[in-house]
Amino acid sequence: MNRIFSGIQPTGNLHLGNYLGAVRNWVRLQRDYDCIFCIVDLHAITVPQDPAELRDSTREVAAAYIAAGIDPERCIIFNQSTVSGHAELAWILSCLTPLGWLNRMTQFKDKAGKNREAVGLGLYAYPVLMAADILLYKATHVPVGEDQKQHLELARDIAQAFNRQFGTEFFPLPEPQIMGPATRVMSLRDGTRKMSKSDESDYSRINMGDDAATIRLKIRKAKTDPLSLPDSPAELETRPEAANLLGIHAALADERIEETIAGFAGTEFSKFKEALSDRLIATLGPIEEHRARLMADPGYIDGILRRGGENARAIAGPVLAATYDLVGMLRP
Repeated sequence: MNRIFSGIQPTGNLHLGNYLGAVRNWVRLQRDYDCIFCIVDLHAITVPQDPAELRDSTREVAAAYIAAGIDPERCIIFNQSTVSGHAELAWILSCLTPLGWLNRMTQFKDKAGKNREAVGLGLYAYPVLMAADILLYKATHVPVGEDQKQHLELARDIAQAFNRQFGTEFFPLPEPQIMGPATRVMSLRDGTRKMSKSDESDYSRINMGDDAATIRLKIRKAKTDPLSLPDSPAELETRPEAANLLGIHAALADERIEETIAGFAGTEFSKFKEALSDRLIATLGPIEEHRARLMADPGYIDGILRRGGENARAIAGPVLAATYDLVGMLRP
């Protein structure tokens, strides 16, 4: 069976973009793939973290995975730092990765901003660790958003470089898997920017833990334009906020954007926002209730992560051992 690998950082609350762009699709993929879903805490510390909050957030993300429908009996769920092979393989791969390849990574430039000389090496080398995450399990497919495609292309380049240097086809070249509508959910305050946990305004996003009243308030305050909703997709090209809200509704309703537009053409935004709020509450409410029940039993969550780590190490161990052998390192 083909293997999926993907993960989310345990930093702040998961939001609607994480759910529609990633977790919901993972739930569907688990039927047809051997799935490994990680909480990437090593990636999280590329920027400073409060240790206690990081531990709590790791459990919260694991609980959200399960509450959304990922089956821990069918999939491997674990936190990245419990498998040392991620860091070990990242070092080996970093020794094969030209600086020029990393210099082309646009996310580093975006995240480092004007302080690029002051940020840690981890933020710069982040894409190599991401490649190690994928290749350590010989994943064949990686669900990615548009903003992560460049990193996956780098992972493929690194795999090819390793195979070429050691005259082998050891690492498969992972294929991107982009699924369904609303894979890129935008900010509620600015339809040209991606919804993000790091945005200073909490009104820019719908958090997975938001209650019904908060969801209605945020959608009511979401930025729109003075026109009624369009009657054709072509009109959305110059109306980013309308495109974002309609795209969210289409994803929640599991319908094409054309169907959503046809259903609300000419409607005032106020009425559409009520319908969108109803959809969000109906979808996220049960997930949040389940997540809260899971978080009330941290021992259960820790048990899932512990077993997931054991299963992940069972897969990663032979791959890492074979990698060391190919590189020429003596192992006890």
